[in-house]
Amino acid sequence: MANLDTGAVASHNVVPGGLDPERTQSGWVVKLHNRVRELAVSVGASVTHEALTLWLPPQWRPDAPAVQRYELEAEAVAGFDNMPWRLFLGRNHPAPPVDPAERLARLCVLADLLLLDLVIEVRREGLGWDVRYEVPGSPVPMFRTGRLDLPEALAHTDVAGALAGLAERGRGVAARLMQPDRPRPPAVPAVDVDQLERRILADCVDPADGSELPGAQAIWRNGRWWHTSLRDGAPVETLVEQLTGQVVRRVRVPLRRGFTPPEPSWLGAEIGWRPCPDCVPGSRLRSCDCRLRGRGMDPGCPHCHGAGLRTSALACFTCDGTHRLHEAVMLTLTDLRHRIVHLTWHAGTPEEVTLAATQPGGKPVVQLPDRYRLATWAPILGVRPEDLAEADGGHEIESDLRGGYVTLPWAGADPVAEHVRVAGRGQPAARLIVAAVRPDAPPLTELIRLALGLDLALEVSLCDLRHNADDPLRIGGLRWSVELRPRDAPVRPDQWPYRQTLEAALAWCVEFLPDTVAGVVPVDAAVPIPVPAAAPSDLPADPVPVLLRLAARHAGQVLTVRFTRAGCTLYLHHDEGMHLLAEALDLHDIER
Repeated sequence: MANLDTGAVASHNVVPGGLDPERTQSGWVVKLHNRVRELAVSVGASVTHEALTLWLPPQWRPDAPAVQRYELEAEAVAGFDNMPWRLFLGRNHPAPPVDPAERLARLCVLADLLLLDLVIEVRREGLGWDVRYEVPGSPVPMFRTGRLDLPEALAHTDVAGALAGLAERGRGVAARLMQPDRPRPPAVPAVDVDQLERRILADCVDPADGSELPGAQAIWRNGRWWHTSLRDGAPVETLVEQLTGQVVRRVRVPLRRGFTPPEPSWLGAEIGWRPCPDCVPGSRLRSCDCRLRGRGMDPGCPHCHGAGLRTSALACFTCDGTHRLHEAVMLTLTDLRHRIVHLTWHAGTPEEVTLAATQPGGKPVVQLPDRYRLATWAPILGVRPEDLAEADGGHEIESDLRGGYVTLPWAGADPVAEHVRVAGRGQPAARLIVAAVRPDAPPLTELIRLALGLDLALEVSLCDLRHNADDPLRIGGLRWSVELRPRDAPVRPDQWPYRQTLEAALAWCVEFLPDTVAGVVPVDAAVPIPVPAAAPSDLPADPVPVLLRLAARHAGQVLTVRFTRAGCTLYLHHDEGMHLLAEALDLHDIER
């Protein structure tokens, strides 16, 4: 347990002989969340966590000989090794509880602004609840792990969580234009979460014969709730090729809605599309590199031998597996609160472009006007251009989309059509939703103090490429990476920072911190798992200004600074590997 506000760290080693099992109806268990609570009290932190329970083998008895008890307890501990070192982060004060009704109202309002459906779903098998956004017309997806009840599902589903998986759910939906200027629905009325939950559960029973149905949904669309049951659809048979070349027959029964709500009033005409020329539907055949390079089919190609197609396990680069190239794409930029910008780009629109560069192979790179540059919309939403990311998954927006740059496959090609293809690749119903949100991450100083408290190393890598700002053929700006690693692990020579902002790198590091900590557990079972402890401490001096100055001094090269309890070391990466530039107790001493 670590307190991010004070830097205090406390640990407990779960070993046989000190488990304090409790008797339940299902057998003897060890409630580890009680230990987590004790650790939180010891470091003065408030933390929310899931129930953490260690189940003992059924042969365990409190009156059994000590040797037998310890062997069974060791067996239970060894079976709990999917996360052998669990790290919990807390603060001095608990986060305010989520009001389910308030969360639901906000999700409804944003659904109206984003022109999406908000779907609340329950499945009878395990009564799992799910809250998500969908593109209108999306089929019922395969079941995802749900929560026990609707209030719990709302408490654990924020806007980003509801948007996660949007592209996968709406991949096959027909693309249609949006008309956001149509009259918007009235304000969302107060919602009784308990009443809504009871209504959805009631729809899980067939009124004709009283039998149980697979599930039910409530769909927020056009300013009101639409309720429907879920029923078994027609079985679908698929043939799946195995790695051995064998073909396996699989049959699944998808679910369908018993009632389809009326179409939203803001849906317009369908968007035309053409088949992707670079893949074959239902197969792993993709255009070979020799064909994509514009040289035509090469009989001497070692991959396709002149066929122009080769098998690949990756999705088609041109269409991302949808096999559709749409004639228009709709973009929605939002701060995920109340500010929304809807854009529509149509292929074939005549635009004046500026020649920005020429690719080594001779292909021209042009720049489209401001309305096609997402970077120009970022200040309107109060963020930096590098903060723009896909709302579904948080993937950074490509620099070409931010700057409006297009590489033409041949002179005279339609630049807007190429821009539309890149923006709409793999998006549901030809819609790209961009989140204009600054990453929510703790400052670098807190992570340094956390690493020291855990007796780990924090590696910060930085590359200053701001001199490439005006060159569309090169990566520009600053590139960051932040990573926790074992204290004695060597710095990787091929380290490359891939995040556009320090905040994004910090947020990524924190998001995957539990997996990172589990990954630093020694592989050798004879080496004990770390049990770190640290007293409260002050934050170190902010190293960011020094890092920026050092990176500017070595522009174009990767610098890695490693912070440990012993001090910090500075490495410079180059083509031959890397070498140590300096080491000191503090980064500010290195600069001096």
